[in-house]
Amino acid sequence: MSDELAGYVAGLVLECEDVPKKDKLKQLTVDIGKDESVTIVTNAPNVKQGYLCFLLRVSCYIFFYFLYRVRVVVATVGAQLKDGETVKKATVGGVPSEGMLCDSPMLGWVGGGAGAAALLPESYVPGSAPPTSRPRLDGKGEEGEDGSAPVAKPTGPGVDALFAKKLTKEEKKALAAKKKAERAAKKAAAEAE
Repeated sequence: MSDELAGYVAGLVLECEDVPKKDKLKQLTVDIGKDESVTIVTNAPNVKQGYLCFLLRVSCYIFFYFLYRVRVVVATVGAQLKDGETVKKATVGGVPSEGMLCDSPMLGWVGGGAGAAALLPESYVPGSAPPTSRPRLDGKGEEGEDGSAPVAKPTGPGVDALFAKKLTKEEKKALAAKKKAERAAKKAAAEAE
């Protein structure tokens, strides 16, 4: 685990309940790979109740009940945030909270919105180190990767040139002067021989 993410772990949301008399707050029970799960209070809109899948047959009808479990990145008590603050146990909305859910900007990931919990694919077990970049949730990472978003690869000189930075007028003039000086030096060297 990198020093930047020390104290940050993958967590599995086991329960999610609304905090009484608070519009947006949710009380979560999260497995972070320790003997006991922790309680975390959040207002992240993309965290919902964890579910399992089962089949129910009543008479001649078959019902499928699909439920899922959300995996998130948790900053545990004692973790250092990017703004220099340390995560502490706190009471939020009248409920004790033992950590906080992280969003993508907090982790330095590209993509994902501020305020929305950073989600992880099912391959991350509770307590494991989170990735250093935003993972793909569909699990289609390249061979040997942890499911992180793929890194752009060069496509070749013809295509890469299309996406090269355009030069300013001053840079173009300086480049033209440099080429002119090189030609003059080459011509002078040829005449001297």
